[in-house]
Amino acid sequence: MSPLVGAQLGGGAAWTGTPAAVYQAGAALLAYVWGLAMDRLGRRPTLALGVGLGALGAVLASVSVARARFPAFLAGVACMGMAFSALQLGRFVAAEVSAPSRRARALSTVVFGGTVGAVLGALLVGPAGAFVRSRGVDELAGPYLASAVLLALVSGLLLVFLRPEPRDVATAVADVLAARGAGSDAQRALVEIIRQPGARLAVVTLVLAQAIMVMLMVVTGVHMKDHAHALHAISLVIAAHVVGMYALSVLSGRLTDARGARGTIGAGALVLLLSCLLAPLSPGVVPLVVSLFLLGWGWNLCYVAGSALLSSQLRPAERARVQGLNDLLMGSASAAGALGSGVVFAAIGYRAMALVSAAASLALFLLALSFRELREQRALAPAGGQA
Repeated sequence: MSPLVGAQLGGGAAWTGTPAAVYQAGAALLAYVWGLAMDRLGRRPTLALGVGLGALGAVLASVSVARARFPAFLAGVACMGMAFSALQLGRFVAAEVSAPSRRARALSTVVFGGTVGAVLGALLVGPAGAFVRSRGVDELAGPYLASAVLLALVSGLLLVFLRPEPRDVATAVADVLAARGAGSDAQRALVEIIRQPGARLAVVTLVLAQAIMVMLMVVTGVHMKDHAHALHAISLVIAAHVVGMYALSVLSGRLTDARGARGTIGAGALVLLLSCLLAPLSPGVVPLVVSLFLLGWGWNLCYVAGSALLSSQLRPAERARVQGLNDLLMGSASAAGALGSGVVFAAIGYRAMALVSAAASLALFLLALSFRELREQRALAPAGGQA
């Protein structure tokens, strides 16, 4: 909904990407802080606190849309972005409590949960909009009100049910691996970590794939509105995109564990390239459903493989800090891509935006090919696969 709100409250198509940029900037701003908090406070309280902040932000965003207050809306969206960055670190929490040979599958199972959100979110857009419209409020305020309820529920669920504390489980897993000579507790300098080919490829993949996905996804809703599509049609296309982002996560995890991260990243880049080339061919709902689904799936392949690869390059004492820094870079790239997409879309149109994204996808594919040797830390668990 944020591109539609940006165009409506900001006063034109040039503002389309502004809310998404602010959302991603909020995510980037606190990503590193959440990583540090996870080490000091624990995984459970940090995740619950972050999502609770998002619930407050969603309330502010909903009220701001109803009262046509664009700056206040952006502040609410920023808080929602901060919540997103905290929750995104949950994928690394899943990886660190799992055996090395199963980390990608564990991580992908968490990402797969977003499939429910894709379906539920699409189903809630219309009713939530109708609910507030029947009370004389702009229908775009409805989805943010629904988001506030869901985020508050998630915060409570995390506090009650995320037990035992994942940090303690991760420490126990690390102790087992260290006893087998498979790990070390010594922290390395950030420069030393980034010198590893695997770490470099992982970070670049996550940052670039996120930027590509955001650049095209953000402007698609406004592109469809310009072609007189109804709100339910727009939500259908974005729902297909989000299903692509999450529904095949388990497949991406198994592929990464079985075939390696480098090949999975290359496959993801090719799917991203195909989606970007298909998107501008037709403004019809069905072609856009297909292209945006592929955009989400390509992102998912890169996201799962890149996240698993990064986790495999880090020692236990380094994970929260470096993973938080990685998500800060991802959020910064997303914010720049979202902000730039609105400006480019207003200046030269949707087709040009898609071609820019296609060029970036091709660059990512060539980069994955260039990394010939990657040492991925795998197969360190005993025969049963349990650490």
